[in-house]
Formats: sequence, structure tokens, C-alpha cells
Amino acid sequence: MKIAALFPGQGSQAVGMGADLATRWPEASKIFSAVDEGLGLDLSRLCWEGPKEELRLTENTQPALLTHSIAAWTVLTKRGLRVGGVAGHSLGEYSAVVAVDGLDLTDAAATVRERGRLMQIAVPVGEGAMAAVLGLGDEVVVDICAAVTVEGPGVVVAANFNSPNQVVIAGAAGAVERAADRCKEEGARRTVPLPVSAPFHSPLMAPAREGLEPTLNGLQLRDLEAPLYRNIDAQPVRKSAEVRDGLIRQVDSPVLWSATIRRMLDDGFDTFVEVGAGNVLSGLVRRVDRATKCYPAGTVDDIEKALSEIIG
Repeated sequence: MKIAALFPGQGSQAVGMGADLATRWPEASKIFSAVDEGLGLDLSRLCWEGPKEELRLTENTQPALLTHSIAAWTVLTKRGLRVGGVAGHSLGEYSAVVAVDGLDLTDAAATVRERGRLMQIAVPVGEGAMAAVLGLGDEVVVDICAAVTVEGPGVVVAANFNSPNQVVIAGAAGAVERAADRCKEEGARRTVPLPVSAPFHSPLMAPAREGLEPTLNGLQLRDLEAPLYRNIDAQPVRKSAEVRDGLIRQVDSPVLWSATIRRMLDDGFDTFVEVGAGNVLSGLVRRVDRATKCYPAGTVDDIEKALSEIIG
């Protein structure tokens, strides 16, 4: 068994996340308390009680998801889980770096809160959009986005290559709508507008990348204890300079998640643990390879089941 840990990104959040972990395990409670103190914010209350509308604000969602993931990770590793590699979807890449001792938790929480703020203000609400395209090949979606952008007005790109035949597009709202319509004309099974407040991982996020780069350049990053498979190129890295480069570039670059999972499978990983909220990543892994073992690990019940089956 070769085990990897996966860390979820924005969209997996839910009110109540992490409350059962903090109640059951003191080490999980300490993680939430440390981030509350570091941010000067009652993030624990927001995670556990909401309101949902406040939790969904990008600058809150990002540190909330990171904190929940690291609380779950702390519980898992204290009970013997060891992994040979990590990856995180978008925001989850920060959780992955913290997990393999590349970055201190409180520094990561402050950074992703700022990342969320910058991403939100880069494009005014209503001017950008994202949509999932289901049942159409990656290259077809890329070509449609390029054609719609050339025709104008507005830019649209393939932003998340999540699994075979599932691509998320992002950009100017009108261009996204036109590209989605074109995808349906070309045979997409369906397109689904996403309830997000900004066109993440598109060129419209360039101001956010530029604003975040000085913060990332100032972070005390360390070489990693296990390889991180980067969003930007699906390549495993361990050196702090490579990690920093990936975190900077991923803000306005596509998330190559399908390629990441395929590379990890090629490298011998056969068991994945999704550390944090939800089970979205487990579903995406199974779409790449249905035979792969995936274990969600964000609740007490899920963690106990995963540990029982992996460690015994």
C-alpha cells in the first residue's frame, strides 16, 4: 500500500465542519484555537455555527478549510498515518504544504485569508463566472474557450481539469455563458454554473497573483518531508523554492488535477486519503481510476473508518 493525502479546496466547506473533531480530540481543538489566536478571528465559531453566508466569503472560506484539514491531519498522523506524497486542489495546496512541514499553520492561515481577499477584489462581483462542463474532452473545451475569447468580448479559459470529461471554465461572465452554450452545441452532456464569487484560476486573477506575490516571497517556507504534486504542472517537488513558485503561479493558472492524480498513480500510489471537508476529491480520483481506494477523512466517523482499514 502506497498512501497519498489529498486536501480539498473552496466549495467543500459546510457549516459544522470540524466541530466533532474538536469535541472528540484535544489536538484538533488546539489547531482551531491556534488559528483563532493567530488571525484574531473567531474562525472556530464560524466553522461550527456559521452563518453559511459569512463562511462562504472567500477570505473566510479559505482559512476555514485549511484549519479543518490540518485539524484532521493532526488526528490522523498522531494515530499512525504516514504518507508518501501529498496534493491539494487550489487552496488545498496550502494545507498540503503545512501537512508536510513546509509552512507553519498560522502563517498559512494568514496567507490564505489574504489570498481570498485579493481574489475577491480582483474582479467585482457579477463580472466574472465559472461553470462546469461535463461530458466533453479537455482539448475540445480548451479550443472552444480560445475561440470565444478571440470573438470577444471578454476572456474565458479552462481553469480546472478535474477529471476525465469534467472541466471547469472561468472568465468574464458573458464569455463563460457563451462558451458554455458552445460546449453544449458541441456535445457536452451538460454545463453547470458554479455558485462562486470570482473567476478563479483564470487570467482575470492576475491582479490577485501580483498582490499576493510579495507575501509569498516573504514566507518562511521549508523543504518538504514528502513530495508535493503541484497544481500548475502535476510534478512532484520538495524544495521550498519550487513550492513557492507553484503557490504564486497557481493563482491565475489552471489546476491540472486529472494530470496530478494520473502522475501519482503512475508513481505507485494506490490509496488516497481526503483530509478535510467533504468527499469531492475522492469522487474525482475514482473517475480517473475506479479501482483506486479513497478514504474521506473529515469527520470522526470517517477518520476512524479510514484508520481502521488502512492501519488496522
